[in-house]
Amino acid sequence: MRGASSAKWVAMAAVVALAATACGDSDSSSGNDGPVDKSGKVVFDNGEPQKPLQPANTMESYGSAVIRSLFQGLADYEPGTGKIVKENAESVTTKDNKVWTIKLKKGWKFHNGETVTSKSYVDAWNWAAATKNNQQNSSWFADIKGYEDVHPEKGDAKSDKMSGLKVVDDTTFTIELTTPVPYYEYKLGYEVFSPLPSGFFQDPKGYGQKPVGNGPYKFVKWDHNKQIEVETFPGYQGSNKAKNGGVIFKNYSQPEAAYKDLVSDNVDVIRQVPPNDLPNYKSDLGDRAIDQDYSAIQTINPAFYNTQFKDIDVKVVQGLSMAIDRETITKTVFQGTRVPATGWVAKDVLGYQADACGEFCKFDPAKAKDLIKQGGGVPNNAIKIQYNADGGHKEWVDAVCGSIRKSVGVECVGDSKADFQADLEARDNKQVKSMYRSGWVLDYPFNGNFLRDLYGTGVAGNKGAFSDKKFDDLVKKADNAKTLEESAKEYNLAEQQLKNTFPAIPLWYYKVNAGYSKNVSNVKFNQKGDPILTDITVKQK
Repeated sequence: MRGASSAKWVAMAAVVALAATACGDSDSSSGNDGPVDKSGKVVFDNGEPQKPLQPANTMESYGSAVIRSLFQGLADYEPGTGKIVKENAESVTTKDNKVWTIKLKKGWKFHNGETVTSKSYVDAWNWAAATKNNQQNSSWFADIKGYEDVHPEKGDAKSDKMSGLKVVDDTTFTIELTTPVPYYEYKLGYEVFSPLPSGFFQDPKGYGQKPVGNGPYKFVKWDHNKQIEVETFPGYQGSNKAKNGGVIFKNYSQPEAAYKDLVSDNVDVIRQVPPNDLPNYKSDLGDRAIDQDYSAIQTINPAFYNTQFKDIDVKVVQGLSMAIDRETITKTVFQGTRVPATGWVAKDVLGYQADACGEFCKFDPAKAKDLIKQGGGVPNNAIKIQYNADGGHKEWVDAVCGSIRKSVGVECVGDSKADFQADLEARDNKQVKSMYRSGWVLDYPFNGNFLRDLYGTGVAGNKGAFSDKKFDDLVKKADNAKTLEESAKEYNLAEQQLKNTFPAIPLWYYKVNAGYSKNVSNVKFNQKGDPILTDITVKQK
């Protein structure tokens, strides 16, 4: 933990207690019921990453799964509790929440044999933050003093190094923030803060195709649009050493195909059963079916840069939200495997508050119609909801649109993109025609991750170009709180402000509805809804 004061210890304990209570099913597994093939590889249902495999350039789930297998940063989060676990860090300390001192464990190596040092982190973060390197997660470094010098809003960069990062020696470096951030240690567990080997900076493009990390697995090959293969790194020094020989991240264009392969034992783990198979998956898989909560939320977001929503009255968006019958959709389309959302923050993280959305997340066709009328109506009386066809979203998008049409008479249709990559490119390039479906899984178990990192002006996760000065000011106040617990309470106020602006329409909280094959055992899912790949054992055939 931080170890700076007893108040901080109490706040951290609150996180652990909250997460432990909420995630009691996270240890669901088959156990080890036979001889293990330590060289056997796990076949995991995944997809084609949107970007090169660079830690600061990966935001979506397909690429993130691979990055987490190849890189290990300063800390991680304990499955089932959210508690911080030191990995490459020996200690993370601060006296004022503004200057942080990082001490590294000795003996850590990259997969090419190079020693992981303080410079490996400082150089990686400076490179990731620099405007010229065009990393989509660069804003994650905005807390660090000197970020504006390497990533100015306008004009040329003044430097290629942030003044807030200092190498003290091979195993010690310091981080100075522009203002205190009481939960900063939590952020450091996100994979964007991974170290990079020296060779990366001479050939970033090449390393993006053949990454060299320091994690439990090392890269083998990437057959684009087919699969990515990694193998166990025997020199790994972290606590989560692999209990298998590696992972094959297999690309499926349709979730239904992945599920069929799971039932026939041709893929070992899938992370989500498609809607059409939800009624039968528990009978199909028996005790190999997974059903548990995790910290994620589904929303539909207006693209505020397009002509339809640029100057929209908030009452219109509030009315569209009240036109959606979440209860019925989660019971019918999802067979009760989703929980209607009542706010913008997912469950089971510090600072979650129920009913933050108030009446605007409750189904009320009459009030919905009245609000839309008061707001001047929906331009052209029609909306589109963009989604990726390979993600199992068509059924619920059709249901949401049907509810809106029936409730308020606004025409609504789905805008299908061929795959997740095409969907993300349209968002990145500001090509969304109306609205888009957005899902967010925690990066760290704190409510600010679902608020500041999604709806702050100019942040990486804000694909709809939403901006509200009052919200930004409340975020700054939360970040300047003295303790983690106080910061979470200030973020509660920031979430309340979203009722007045509605940057996104909350739909439902996710659950893990997944499964695994007869070929593997010890399958567990973490609070992010991902299988803990390193724990999976492959049975001898």
